[in-house]
Amino acid sequence: MQSRSAPVRTCIGCRKRELAAELVRVVAQGIAAEGENFGVESIAIVPDPRRRLPGRGAWLHPSSACLSQAIRRRAFGRALRVSGNLDISALEQYVENRHEHS
Repeated sequence: MQSRSAPVRTCIGCRKRELAAELVRVVAQGIAAEGENFGVESIAIVPDPRRRLPGRGAWLHPSSACLSQAIRRRAFGRALRVSGNLDISALEQYVENRHEHS
């Protein structure tokens, strides 16, 4: 009898390998700027708890410690292969809300 193993991913904050079910997937989404910066695109780093959003994903423990480590190491740009202005406010809010409910 063969058992199917669960997928293992690496957290971009602490670099520890963990079951994918324990981590939250994040993706980069482009946001077209308006006004003065018209045409300049900002990149939003958003959580993908259902793991359905298109594009390259990265994995992160839903904890403020791993989030701050990933920010300090500039891991989002490297892991998602994006550059420019990275807006992580949606991800910060998601982690904060997860932390309150835990």
